[in-house]
Amino acid sequence: CLNYIGTAMAAEEPKYELIKSTDVYEIRYYEDRLAVQTVQAPGEDRAFRRLFNYISGSNQRSSKIAMTTPVTETDEGNGGVMMHFFLPKNFTEQTAPLPQADNVKLVMVKGGYYAVIKYSGRSTNQNFKKHAALLRDALNKDDVALKSDSIKATYNAPFTPSFLRRNEVMYRVD
Repeated sequence: CLNYIGTAMAAEEPKYELIKSTDVYEIRYYEDRLAVQTVQAPGEDRAFRRLFNYISGSNQRSSKIAMTTPVTETDEGNGGVMMHFFLPKNFTEQTAPLPQADNVKLVMVKGGYYAVIKYSGRSTNQNFKKHAALLRDALNKDDVALKSDSIKATYNAPFTPSFLRRNEVMYRVD
């Protein structure tokens, strides 16, 4: 069973350059990354399914696309959430198939410096908010300026045991 879990976690991840590492967080530099995004309305629970449908062939070429990690979520205010699936690095804006659904878009996520704290366990809002506050406090203490709201990054499938899960909170920073 552990071997299966190990292979399930072998999804492509974006490359980054490690700029700084402390006891609490890392600062990483990411290049621009191609993604598909959708916005989930308050009380709705369909964003993941819409993006999964896109990589499963619900695109203008009916192409199946490998799942990558992480899946990211940002709060849009008023209860809405924006979710991103990053595309494998072999895709460009010119070669990625366009989504069929009107509420799924192909976007370029701007690269830059991100402060990141890692945590395990379930990716609940409570767990996320606790670690977002820890990271924000550590960055404030170190006079690191935030340039974004917190971003939830989830790396594992829901069937992964919680103690083996990898989650991150990210903030874009100066």
